[in-house]
Amino acid sequence: MGLSDKDNSSFPKETETRVRPGSQLPSEEKKPETAAAKRAAGSAASKTKSKAKVKAKPPKAHKSADETAGKYAMSVIPKAYETLIPDDIPEFEDTPERRALVEKRKKGHFRRKLRDWGIFTGYLTPSLLGVMVFFFLPLILLLKTSFQKSPTNADFVGFRNYERVLTNAAFISASKNTLTFALISVPLAVVLALFLAMLLNSGLPGKSVFRSILLNPMMVPVASVVLIWQVFFSYNGVINGWTAQLFSWDKIDWLKSQYAQIVIMLLFLWKNLGYNMVLFLAALNAIPSEILESASLDGAGPVKRFFAIKLHYLSPTIFFVGIMSLINSFKIFREVYLLTGDYPFDNLYMLQHFMNNKFTQLDYSLLSSGAIVMCIAMIIIVGILFYSESKFDSDVEE
Repeated sequence: MGLSDKDNSSFPKETETRVRPGSQLPSEEKKPETAAAKRAAGSAASKTKSKAKVKAKPPKAHKSADETAGKYAMSVIPKAYETLIPDDIPEFEDTPERRALVEKRKKGHFRRKLRDWGIFTGYLTPSLLGVMVFFFLPLILLLKTSFQKSPTNADFVGFRNYERVLTNAAFISASKNTLTFALISVPLAVVLALFLAMLLNSGLPGKSVFRSILLNPMMVPVASVVLIWQVFFSYNGVINGWTAQLFSWDKIDWLKSQYAQIVIMLLFLWKNLGYNMVLFLAALNAIPSEILESASLDGAGPVKRFFAIKLHYLSPTIFFVGIMSLINSFKIFREVYLLTGDYPFDNLYMLQHFMNNKFTQLDYSLLSSGAIVMCIAMIIIVGILFYSESKFDSDVEE
């Protein structure tokens, strides 16, 4: 049997309690907080705030290297991209301390320069004194003597001694013979030495023995060389014996015939080819092999590679060998004098014979004039060679 509303009203009604957010329930009792609980709560709150801050930071953008370098340059050199004006130049106060510092630095720089100059002069002085005493001083005395009547008579005669030497038949003949010998023997010494060097550089079998044979004359004294040439080219020498047996030729005195200059040229070449060949061998080995290989792959033959590549690299060595051969051609007097004496056959009479004969005759004025003329001629020849070499080098560089 169900209960009606009236019956329900007889039961006591429960009171409804509404609790606001953040307020305590009536049944709950407030417990006192301890110090440990407070510390734990504070640390938790700080961690929560730090995490929130980390999450709130936006991600950093990656800067390129160019931007970093540009920013660094602008910070280090702020005026690098601006036009300088006089106001940008710093001005230093002219104080006594600054003047003293500048003066001290100037004195230190001067002392360093003076010390360097002293060291340089100390090393150079012995050689310079030797050149001055044994070369320049005799040249000045020689020039002075060429304008005097004689070494004992200091009367000034002007260019009379030069007129005498330039019209002297012996001087003219000696000049022609010396020039002819140099014009023939010097190019032959350069060309033959270059040919032998290229032959040895091409992988010739037994090239070490061949090189030793060509270098042996450099170690032979002049007296021994003269003795060998006398054995071969005298009237009863080896050459006449061979020609008489093989061709039934009559005997001739080679050093007193029209072939005398050819005999001396053979002597000159035999003595100088070895040294010149070694110089050319060093220059050939210094040519970059990569250039030669690339030219060969491009279809350039041996002749084309020589004139287009090797000749340009060899030009300084050719110039040096030419100068040395020219100097040695003027020093051939020793061998000729030992072979033929004071007055050799006509085509062997060199300028050194003229100088030596005038010295023995005590004609120092004519000797001095001839030496000055010879010196001027050598300067002109060497100057032409230097000019030609510089023009050739400039064409190569272009």
